[in-house]
Amino acid sequence: MTDVPRGPPATLPILPVPPRFMPPVDSVTVHRPRRWDEPMDPHMTDADVDWLLARMPFAGLDASQFPKSIPLDGVLKNDCRLHRFSPGQVIVREGDYANSAFLVLEGNAELITRPLPPDVLGRREVEKRSWPEALWQYLRPSGVREARKPQDVTPDVELHDRPRTEHLQSDATDELTGDAASQPTLFLQDFAGLVRAGQTVRLVAGELFGEVATMLRGPHGATVVAGENATLLEIRLQGLKMLQRDAAFAERMEEHYREHWLAIHLKEIPLLRFVPESNLRNVVEHTQLRSFGRLQWNADYSKTRKLSPAEQIESEPIVAREGHHVTDLIIVRSGFGRVCQNYGSAQRTTAYLGKGHVFGLEEITLSVTGGNGSPLPLQHSLRAVGFLDTLHIPVECFAREVLPHIRRSELPPNAAEAMLHPPKAKTSATPRERRSLDRAKVDDDVPMTGESDTEDRTSSMKAWDDLPSPTGTSFEPTGLLEFIVQNRYNNGRQAMIIDLHRCTRCDDCVKACADVHDGNPRFARVGNRHERLQFVEACMHCTDPVCMIGCPTGALHRDKATGLVRISENICIGCGVCAKGCPYDNIEMVAVSDPKGRPYLDSKSNQPITKATKCDMCSGLPSGPACAAACPHDALVRIDLSESPPLEDWLRRRT
Repeated sequence: MTDVPRGPPATLPILPVPPRFMPPVDSVTVHRPRRWDEPMDPHMTDADVDWLLARMPFAGLDASQFPKSIPLDGVLKNDCRLHRFSPGQVIVREGDYANSAFLVLEGNAELITRPLPPDVLGRREVEKRSWPEALWQYLRPSGVREARKPQDVTPDVELHDRPRTEHLQSDATDELTGDAASQPTLFLQDFAGLVRAGQTVRLVAGELFGEVATMLRGPHGATVVAGENATLLEIRLQGLKMLQRDAAFAERMEEHYREHWLAIHLKEIPLLRFVPESNLRNVVEHTQLRSFGRLQWNADYSKTRKLSPAEQIESEPIVAREGHHVTDLIIVRSGFGRVCQNYGSAQRTTAYLGKGHVFGLEEITLSVTGGNGSPLPLQHSLRAVGFLDTLHIPVECFAREVLPHIRRSELPPNAAEAMLHPPKAKTSATPRERRSLDRAKVDDDVPMTGESDTEDRTSSMKAWDDLPSPTGTSFEPTGLLEFIVQNRYNNGRQAMIIDLHRCTRCDDCVKACADVHDGNPRFARVGNRHERLQFVEACMHCTDPVCMIGCPTGALHRDKATGLVRISENICIGCGVCAKGCPYDNIEMVAVSDPKGRPYLDSKSNQPITKATKCDMCSGLPSGPACAAACPHDALVRIDLSESPPLEDWLRRRT
């Protein structure tokens, strides 16, 4: 048998690699950013960290509770900053939004117990112009873009360049860089006089302050000034949350909040205002603190707003689910919650909750009184919109300590009826419970304190008129409600809305704004639309002003008298943190000049001086917002979207 010559072995064809697996033709290798690439204090040394670890409370923390990627010593080195303050130096100011807590390590600090004038704290009150002055400015504009007087560019209080942070264990002599170097330092005048007058409370070594405002992302409740030999550790929010991984530290923080703040926050809830002190102490003891979602919700806002309503609802953390048994009365401490209900295979929004609103009230009341015949499950779900911080009062505690002291006018209709006419079959009530129910039946017109409470009851009704069964803010058109919540416009207290059916596009509103601000309008007539309504991109003076978080000088603050978010330009350093933090892009950084058109330059760097600008609601004008006053067709309104009546009433007048 002869061998048959064989050809080369057959080869399998090489299939093309799918495009998604193909390496790019050109690539650039970069360092992936990590959390601690930029520590809070670049001058913090290992010796400083060792010194801190030897002191309480850090000496008592369990290092094993921290992940390997974020160890305890790493938190202290990267999320903390050591400060040595001079006597009289302001540490935090009342009204400034908090981003850090402070721990007294050595020496002492003094908490000012009385409000201080704005000018003492470096803030200048807005001067109201008279009608002749406003007319003169309109007729004789400066003609200079973003003109500022010298006193509006630099502070008129005792400010000094912030000295280099003096570490106890470090002999570094390098100057601070970045934000820390550019922050001015404020010294309180006549600080010693306040101490002598007994208008301060002393904070000694080991005491923590500012943690409540930091965790709730709210303003400081008081001004704190350094005393003698004050050495403090500043702990930013991220580090504070990590330190709570240690059970003892978290328990200490919670006990501090319960002891000093929880009762105050509960008393601010209209529903609980008649609860006696003894009952309130029991409520404080049993209340649980919980948080849902992400505190920095503005970082995800640009992505989530593009989702469909159904997708957005599904992406939100669930707090309480429809159909489940009610176990707690949920009170919103900060943030926003979405109340939604099953609708076919999807869910639809029926209301949204803000600070002070409650969830589960009707279900609890009907279940406790037996008005439904059997325990009523939750009729709605509650989800966190961005971030939601809540207080949870157990049903048993609420029924025993709170419910007997709630007026029927503050209950949902079904629950109020059940309180007035409880089922006759229910005869197991104790004498005390029967007396409480009898008091609840008393006509609301009978005063509770010997004086007529008509005014209190009227204000209460106004505060809760917009709270239907799920207890929140709802609008009749579901589509409008979905649109408002999806775009987070419910955060706005002074939103600008234009009725496009009336607007003729004359731009008189923009021209009026420009006339008031020397030819520089603070908004453009653009923004998202829903049917006939346009939501204009102008500062809304938000309920949760995330733009304030991180402002290094407190230049951005809320005016206590008006509730407006204002900029104290004389202490604004032009860092741009607020402009980057505003999720609605309603803040702009501009270079400023003097009234003659000469630009202001930094004496050290020779760089232009920039300031943050935004809508100020024409605070200095006697007529209020010029945009709304100038509209010839009543098409534009500044309105509070955190509650439903203002927008509903405005829309009703147009139908």
